[in-house]
Amino acid sequence: MGMFKRANEAESAGQAGERADLSILLLQGEDMIEQLGRAHRSWGLGSADRWDLDQTTGIITWTFPDKTATAPAQILGSFSPGSGSWLWAWANKSILPDMSRDARSFRDWAEGNGHPALARPKINADEQAASTLVALAVRITGATGYYKGPGGNSFVIITFGPVTLTAADGKVSTFNINIK
Repeated sequence: MGMFKRANEAESAGQAGERADLSILLLQGEDMIEQLGRAHRSWGLGSADRWDLDQTTGIITWTFPDKTATAPAQILGSFSPGSGSWLWAWANKSILPDMSRDARSFRDWAEGNGHPALARPKINADEQAASTLVALAVRITGATGYYKGPGGNSFVIITFGPVTLTAADGKVSTFNINIK
């Protein structure tokens, strides 16, 4: 992918090593997403009747006929297939600063580890490139859950923490996951 190769620079052994390290992180991130998805589907992620995100409280809520699920959340960014772009949450003025900590953490990591192209506010991206950014960010931030929230012409990518499940009868349980 073009965003991972430095333009107009001769490849050195160090650069090849950096790309190899990035490839390993990407594979780890893809594996984490697969494991997280499998684990979170066990309580119903992806099958809710509706979802809501309250930026002021930082809580995402999924509503089912027989329960609700809530979790502390962060917004990584948004992907717009129509415009072929990825916008990091920290660069989106409609997202409260407290909701973009994970995105800022990834930006800081990318800048500090020689990957400035990954830290640009807006990145030209197709679906595969957006998936790559998400996998890397999930790996780097150590997210314990992620959700691709549909909306209008774009998708918002949300990371989340421990899930509190509240059954219709009021019984409460917590679904916590730890994947390394």
